[in-house]
Amino acid sequence: MNDIDAITTLHLRNEAQFFTFQLEKDGDLYAINIFKIKEIIKYHNEFVDIISDVPFVEGLITMRNYNIPVIDMRKWFFYREMNINLDKFAIPSDDKIIMVCDFSGILVGIRIYQAQRILTKKWSDITRNDDDSNPSQKVIGHTKYYDGKIVQIVDIEKMAVEAFPWIEEEKEKELENISKIDLDKYILIADDSKPVLKIMSKIMEKLGLKYKIFNNGQELLDFLFSNGAENIGVIITDLEMPVASGFEVIKQVKNNKEYSHIPIIVNSSMSGKSNEEMAKSLNADGFVSKSNPKEIEKGIKKVLNI
Repeated sequence: MNDIDAITTLHLRNEAQFFTFQLEKDGDLYAINIFKIKEIIKYHNEFVDIISDVPFVEGLITMRNYNIPVIDMRKWFFYREMNINLDKFAIPSDDKIIMVCDFSGILVGIRIYQAQRILTKKWSDITRNDDDSNPSQKVIGHTKYYDGKIVQIVDIEKMAVEAFPWIEEEKEKELENISKIDLDKYILIADDSKPVLKIMSKIMEKLGLKYKIFNNGQELLDFLFSNGAENIGVIITDLEMPVASGFEVIKQVKNNKEYSHIPIIVNSSMSGKSNEEMAKSLNADGFVSKSNPKEIEKGIKKVLNI
């Protein structure tokens, strides 16, 4: 089964699969969405040093002609400010187990201590972390492992932005290349990552659009069904979210005669030629790479025929 079929099948069941792991012996369990991971490797060579002020960036590895920066996730969990020494918090092992992840086409290696099992969960079984008072919060939710232990779901978008500030800086520059859209209706946006919601807010403001943001699909659906479709122009949703996934948003909106006309754009970190196929398989109207300003602008104009 290819990635598109696997993801679609999971979303049809309102499920997600997570790769679980530990950052130290007998330590807490953490997880990220399995489809963020390209592969998991055991790296036997030394890291290549790179110039970085970020204390949890370890260096580079070379794999199939790609130079991939590596993050020590345990150091990141103890990271609070730049230019501090985090060596005492490093992964406590000489083994270099690395998850190679794809952030909208950017490959990043994430070092962990030990891999565990793949965990399949209903989105309704995942509790979102709503501690918005803590800006350093590094997990977006939690669920339970097979034995009942708590599994913490890591905000890897936040980690990537903190490790490589230029990712956000590039998006800031791209904002200069978009222009206002004449629309007197609201854009509804659902995503469980604070960095994503932050850049989406900036994109909407640059486009001159009215918008409302939500931390998961259920919050968006509750708002929509309570307020009606009259003033809603477009829905933009992530796919992988606790409580209710993006597919649940698509399914409930498209199966409701009163709301089915509202165009829905999937805003996902998946990239490549699979985008249109994914959008079609989920019955969405558009698909854009995660928070890309120009793609967001084009996507909105396309679904609204502007």
